[in-house]
Amino acid sequence: MRSIVRGAVLAGAALLLSACGGFGGERGGSAPGPAPAPVPATADGPAMLGEPYAIGGVTYTPADIPDYDEIGYAGLYGDERAGNPTANGETFEPAAISAAHKTLPLPSYVEVTALDTGRTILVRINDRGPMANDRLIDLSRGAAQQLGLTDGVAAVRVRRTNPPAAERAQLRAGRAVPERLATPDSLLAILRTKLKDVPKPKPAAVAAPQPAAPIASGHAKPGDDRFIVEGPAAAAAPKAPEKPAAAPAATGGGYVVQVAAFSTEARAAAAAKTVGGTVSRAGKLWRVRIGPFASDGEAQGALGKAKAKGFRDAVVIRDR
Repeated sequence: MRSIVRGAVLAGAALLLSACGGFGGERGGSAPGPAPAPVPATADGPAMLGEPYAIGGVTYTPADIPDYDEIGYAGLYGDERAGNPTANGETFEPAAISAAHKTLPLPSYVEVTALDTGRTILVRINDRGPMANDRLIDLSRGAAQQLGLTDGVAAVRVRRTNPPAAERAQLRAGRAVPERLATPDSLLAILRTKLKDVPKPKPAAVAAPQPAAPIASGHAKPGDDRFIVEGPAAAAAPKAPEKPAAAPAATGGGYVVQVAAFSTEARAAAAAKTVGGTVSRAGKLWRVRIGPFASDGEAQGALGKAKAKGFRDAVVIRDR
């Protein structure tokens, strides 16, 4: 008798389970929730570091720091780099949620928090930069828009993190992941206090003595041929190309606009043609300059045109 009762109980349980319908059963009609996004074919390869390099006399040594957590300022990439290789050999996509950092491994994942709003997003670092000493990180247009940044520079916290594989895949595919929880006001107050010890980025027109930095991108491979020095696009009033100088200072006296430096002469020549500048060799790099100009005022005018085409990190220097 007991076996009959037990059999009846088991049969009833089976009927109940079959009625529930599982993932595609009769009752639900379709699977609950959206189907997972397909994982792109490419995946994060071994992290790249690269050799130490210098920017404006400051040496940076790439390092794998799992608990990296810093306060500083974020800048924005120019869309002019679209399609160019990044320092780890990927292709720069302005709409992707990516960034450039001076020392973290490529790729790395960081949470970037805007200190004015407390908003935090997840960003994938796949490039070296910013090639200026007063910024901590440069964000792609997509990352800046998700964080709510529109122009100039903004105070941020950059904290390294280890996101789930699904979020990594989504960022690799160029898609944003949901924002993190907003940073509490109490923590924001502490972070803003720490920011007071961080020098603010200099105004764009300041003529700091920052010659074309003898920089190598963090990994001496495909990304080394991108703009390695002063930022994105370049512009200057169309000028008759001047003869390339064999040394960094082929002209005597006056002012010049330092536009960018490249690891290949071909890329430097292409940029120089765009801005009406000249190419000169500086160590292992090829430097692009506009000028010389007799006065700082003339040089500032050319600088403004260079920045209008995207080289917002171009600077005016005294050519001695």
